[in-house]
Amino acid sequence: MRDPQQSGRTAYPRLLAPVYFSPSGFPRWLQGRRPPGGDSLGGVCVFTDERPPEDVPLRLEVFLADGSGVTCKVRVAWVDPLPDGAPARFDIGLEFTALRPGDRERLSSVIAGPPG
Repeated sequence: MRDPQQSGRTAYPRLLAPVYFSPSGFPRWLQGRRPPGGDSLGGVCVFTDERPPEDVPLRLEVFLADGSGVTCKVRVAWVDPLPDGAPARFDIGLEFTALRPGDRERLSSVIAGPPG
């Protein structure tokens, strides 16, 4: 797997929940702009067998253990192919671009500690 220190990419913690992602439904130019400077909403990384193009806006649904879900907007920050025998074909970084108030706390139960 990638080393965020060597690749210069942002290190996102691993999301430990089933997810479904789909195109956001809006053209790129209608998407919300990224927060300026250090005001990033953060992000997560997930394993997937589908390869989304980088820098594409997606709608992400995260399924929580209690049966509820969190829906948010993300941007594909990076895509790394994984070797044979890995849990999936790709490891992808998803940068949050829209997250409802309170949903970050709801997601905390399915986010691994800081990447290391």
